[in-house]
Amino acid sequence: MSVGHTEVTVEPVVPSAGPVVRCGDEHEDCGIREVLDRIGDKWSVLVVVELAQGIRRFRQLQRAVPGISQRMLTLTVRRLERDGLVARTVYPTVPPQVEYRLTEMGHSLTHLVKALADWSAAHRDPIARARREWDAEHPDSGIR
Repeated sequence: MSVGHTEVTVEPVVPSAGPVVRCGDEHEDCGIREVLDRIGDKWSVLVVVELAQGIRRFRQLQRAVPGISQRMLTLTVRRLERDGLVARTVYPTVPPQVEYRLTEMGHSLTHLVKALADWSAAHRDPIARARREWDAEHPDSGIR
């Protein structure tokens, strides 16, 4: 507990049918940390969303994801390729032409991304309101 945070936050009790995820051992994480490391980073979901529209060349991806650097896009697509979510095709031209597409597993992720986007849109205003209220009550928290 921080010096400035001395109150107890109490959530309303919502009846539950049980745990959302159960892996067996109480300390087992089912591999969810590795998945969240990938899709929870700043750029991966945006790349997946763009590739869900179809095959893209590197520059098309870079233009479609504002703010991403060439290096960060390269790392992102390599990581997604390593995880089996993206396939990369290199054509023997000069200069080499490279295309990216979602794999079947990558496409299976898109319905979850859509659900998250829908949830975000539905809760954008209440979250903004909650943030304003919290910031007003904790002006020196440094949390943004």
